[in-house]
Amino acid sequence: MRTPGEDLELAAGFLVSEGVVKQKEDIWRIEHCRQGEDAADDNVVEVSLAPTVGFDLDQLSRNVLTSSACGICGRSSIESVEQICATRPQGDFRLRPSEVSKLALALEAAQGVFAHTGGIHAAGLFSPLGELLELREDVGRHNALDKLVGSQLAKGELPAAQRLVLVSGRASFELVQKSLLAGIPMLAAVGAPSSLAVDLAQEYGMTLIGFLRENRFNIYCGGERIAGD
Repeated sequence: MRTPGEDLELAAGFLVSEGVVKQKEDIWRIEHCRQGEDAADDNVVEVSLAPTVGFDLDQLSRNVLTSSACGICGRSSIESVEQICATRPQGDFRLRPSEVSKLALALEAAQGVFAHTGGIHAAGLFSPLGELLELREDVGRHNALDKLVGSQLAKGELPAAQRLVLVSGRASFELVQKSLLAGIPMLAAVGAPSSLAVDLAQEYGMTLIGFLRENRFNIYCGGERIAGD
């Protein structure tokens, strides 16, 4: 289930989060399916990978890491991520607390669909100066981040080591994973993080922020990227 729009970004971002592709050149062609019984069906996206990209369809179909379920298990889940991600995000920037506090206001002000419906999630990509660079909205928060990551892949801007992401809702294990695979070193959320999200962020040296409001937030790990005002 998704909010229609940016479907190619959604598919590309999902492939990044599963470790199938890492850079723009890994995808030879991506388009809505226009052949066979799915022709002209905008609910089907066809991706052709570059010949240099290894792809195990059976492994992906059996073990898709970003399940929508909330009960996936601790250490085994982190080890699954380690199999597809061997490097830590590199971001060396620092934000002042006052700059972090402004992120939520910037995200809310840019959420056009949320303003009309009140029932949609958002993921925003910010610069180290706190500037909102890209925004994607979707009924599913995982989808919103996949669309955002897919947009950066299409621009050739992954890994996004000098960027941070703010998501509406809580910070789940899957959202930390998606940020990690995109090379994003800082994830902030309006809601709470899960304990497994904290564990994964700590494992990879990411900065994880929760309960972000206008004047306060909690730092769960990676506090070295938050400077004193």
